[in-house]
Amino acid sequence: MLRSAVRVITILIAHRNDAGTRTVDYPMPRDPHRDQPILLGGAPLAEATGALVLLHGRGGSAQDMLDLARDLDRPRFAWLVPEAAGRHWYPYSLLEKVERNRPHLNSALSLVKRIMERIEAAPIPPERVVLLGFSQGASVALEFAARNARRYGGLVALSGALLGPEGTPRDYNGALAGTPVFLGSGDADPHLPKRRVDEAATVFERLGATVTKRLYQGLGHAIHPDEIAVARGMLEAVGA
Repeated sequence: MLRSAVRVITILIAHRNDAGTRTVDYPMPRDPHRDQPILLGGAPLAEATGALVLLHGRGGSAQDMLDLARDLDRPRFAWLVPEAAGRHWYPYSLLEKVERNRPHLNSALSLVKRIMERIEAAPIPPERVVLLGFSQGASVALEFAARNARRYGGLVALSGALLGPEGTPRDYNGALAGTPVFLGSGDADPHLPKRRVDEAATVFERLGATVTKRLYQGLGHAIHPDEIAVARGMLEAVGA
């Protein structure tokens, strides 16, 4: 059942991920993700009982996340999986100043917003939508939920955190109204300091989410089978 999920992670960690240090400057197009494809799977939106939005990590692809959706085994959900331009949602480390990543990040957040609007038009309400991301995708999902706080079906952030260096203001408005949030990471992740996961937990608790945080011993920048089980349980709680 987890074979394709393991393959996804092999692909993802073969590339330098979002927290890897880089000194080269990237060109900053105004809206790089605007016309990116969105792959679909599961049930058609008009017939779905809920929706799952999956965001890949640096170097990953939408097809990788479709494979992960199959492992989550919720065929009555609609799966919506965008692909980042250049296979990265933002060019620099999440530990860099937000300004350096802002053009790409804003574009990614706009794309997720359009996906959410498409889901709501189906109509599927936000409380039946689960956002799931890995690495950069997890960070985008966290930023989107924090900036658009409301009751969602769930938020699963695997090996990700909010963007910006320590001390970045986290003045988000709104309330998540009990939204289940799962933060999973490895204690051996070389790209994500544990304190940044702790910070995300604090921020989301302050926004009114019900936060579960798990740190996996010996795990690097990858997905643990237990995280798949947690995500599956969250989807089951949303509905069939």
